[in-house]
Amino acid sequence: MSPDFTLPKVSMTINQKLVETLRWYQELGINSAVGEAPANHTAPLRIVPPKGSSSQKPQTLTPVPSHPIAFHKSPTLTSVNLSDCKTLEDLRRALGSFEGCPLKKTATNLVFADGNPQAKVMLVGEAPGADEDRQGVPFVGVSGQLLDRMLATIGLDRTSVYITNIVPWRPPGNRQPTPQEIAACKPFVEKHITLINPEILVLVGGVAMKTLFNTNDGIMRLRGTWQSYTSPDLKEPIKAIATYHPSFLLRSPGQKAQSWQDLLMIKKALETAE
Repeated sequence: MSPDFTLPKVSMTINQKLVETLRWYQELGINSAVGEAPANHTAPLRIVPPKGSSSQKPQTLTPVPSHPIAFHKSPTLTSVNLSDCKTLEDLRRALGSFEGCPLKKTATNLVFADGNPQAKVMLVGEAPGADEDRQGVPFVGVSGQLLDRMLATIGLDRTSVYITNIVPWRPPGNRQPTPQEIAACKPFVEKHITLINPEILVLVGGVAMKTLFNTNDGIMRLRGTWQSYTSPDLKEPIKAIATYHPSFLLRSPGQKAQSWQDLLMIKKALETAE
């Protein structure tokens, strides 16, 4: 049994945040030191120069061995011309007029994105759930709340990351999107990444990882390793990492310790960026 302790009467809000963070660490399985000196992982990240302020180019990483699968061959985009999309608003309008994915007919809202378009970190999930479909915002349900807590442990929040999904419309019953649905939406998320051009791309869950890494390998094999994301419109590869989806962690809490290691890798990459 854990020892009892009393928090100082500084601020109930601060105390509640500390207790919540400690509980999160306990759930993650954090029970040993990972460095020579103590580190405050709840402190804000060290401010690094904005994009374009350094002449040093990002590190080019070894691409993931690719095993292409059929659904990555995208269908014709009907009347949508993605080359005309120069801004995020252009892309949103293009999705709004796109009729090539049947999920649009059953969804309540287009779930485009959330967060800061100027952020260094971009997260790409799978597809909206019921809460996201109602609000039109990604990751706002129970899984989204867990994602927010995970980001907070390394000093990030929705003002310092940008979030979207592979598929912007909710699949009925919260099922996984089909290969055909993914193929229809993949060109849009690729364009989305090109427009944001983040320094770090975080692929949240197996669907996002397989789609954007163009692989059949499972997430348990590839998570927690730095890879390169490339696409024809990108001038340089983007440093990318895959991690477990929060919904998976809710079902399998024993995997939270591995997600904690992924978060530390992201934090370290941000702190050492030049």
